[in-house]
Amino acid sequence: MEAIHVYPTKDQEEAVIAFLEAMQVQFDKHEELPEYVLKGIETGREEIREGLYMTLEEFINRKRPGDL
Repeated sequence: MEAIHVYPTKDQEEAVIAFLEAMQVQFDKHEELPEYVLKGIETGREEIREGLYMTLEEFINRKRPGDL
């Protein structure tokens, strides 16, 4: 089975779905990311702009409570 990804506008979406249903083509419709995910991404971007981040190396080498 082949997979085809299309990115229709809102106006085109209805026509595409109608066509697929008329041709009895199985399809999955995926919505946009949930609002909380988009908000989390934006929060992360703001933190980066403010300098609130660490490199992977800093993360790996960080001192944890209880480390001697």
